[in-house]
Amino acid sequence: MRTRRISAVAITVAASVGIAACGSSSSSGGSSSKDLVGAGSTLIAPLMSQWQPNYDTASGVAVTYGAIGSGGGIEQITARTVDFGASDAPMTPSQATACKGCVEIPWALAATAVAYNVKGVTNQLKLSGPVLADIYLGQITTWDAPQIKALNPGVNLPATKITPVYRSDGSGDTYAFTNFLSQISPTFKSKVGNATQVSFPTGIGGKGNSGVGGVLTSTNGSIAYIAISYVLANKFDYALVQNAAGKYPVPGIPSISAAAAAVKTTPNGTAGVSIVNPPASAPGAYPISTYTYSIVPTSSSKSSQLKAFIKWAITTGQTYGPKLDFAPLPSQIVSGDETALTKIK
Repeated sequence: MRTRRISAVAITVAASVGIAACGSSSSSGGSSSKDLVGAGSTLIAPLMSQWQPNYDTASGVAVTYGAIGSGGGIEQITARTVDFGASDAPMTPSQATACKGCVEIPWALAATAVAYNVKGVTNQLKLSGPVLADIYLGQITTWDAPQIKALNPGVNLPATKITPVYRSDGSGDTYAFTNFLSQISPTFKSKVGNATQVSFPTGIGGKGNSGVGGVLTSTNGSIAYIAISYVLANKFDYALVQNAAGKYPVPGIPSISAAAAAVKTTPNGTAGVSIVNPPASAPGAYPISTYTYSIVPTSSSKSSQLKAFIKWAITTGQTYGPKLDFAPLPSQIVSGDETALTKIK
């Protein structure tokens, strides 16, 4: 595995969890009449850390954000202890009902990467959806398994035991990863399913990207799904995942954008836009790409501040994404977002 460091991203995420815990319990959730408080997705935390100071400078509005996981973000906005939630997974029908008038607005575009730590094995092993499904089902248990060797001819793979690592908290990365595997493997779909939090039959859990990254770095033979920005910032070895066209695109802005371009759907209300496992007509698409959403009440005492912040995030705020491996939002998504913003009163 390549030399790696625990990046400032991890520090930002850890600090922000504590900040969120101090949020107001009032219906507005914020610390003043104009400032905003949000919580949720750890995937968007690196981008949020850029948005916060730059938006404060541009508008004079401070945004406090707790990266506590997508499940926590949905819970907090449902309880109205924050002004907005953030999730990489669209709300389920029951979550949408419980949120009592919330709108989901895709505001960033990224991916879930598959990282691994196998002593003596180089970066960018090739893995397929069926192989990943069988690894997380406990059916492929060593790195020299025939299924992995067949995808990587000429690579010297050791007989090291595979240790799958997963998110123990509610996570949009879990949602994207299990969505992909459920589409690829009927067995995985029936035994594990697709949600922000599932019961994996094998492996070790870690809380947040930092928790998963900690298990990964300390465990030879481990494999984990983690937000792409966290993987690249920490220089983890990562897999090239086979897409529907049989190709192995490098996860990054071009392949994430290709996945988004292949799904020409405009969001409406609480309907999420899934871009995992894009069709074979998109050979350059990374197959575990995902939108991440802001979740906002349609009725809020801070409606004007929320609308202004989200409008800035989906336009000017997109310029801060590429250096953190967030792809720019497609124009049709921005247009749909602007329509969704009109619902916030």
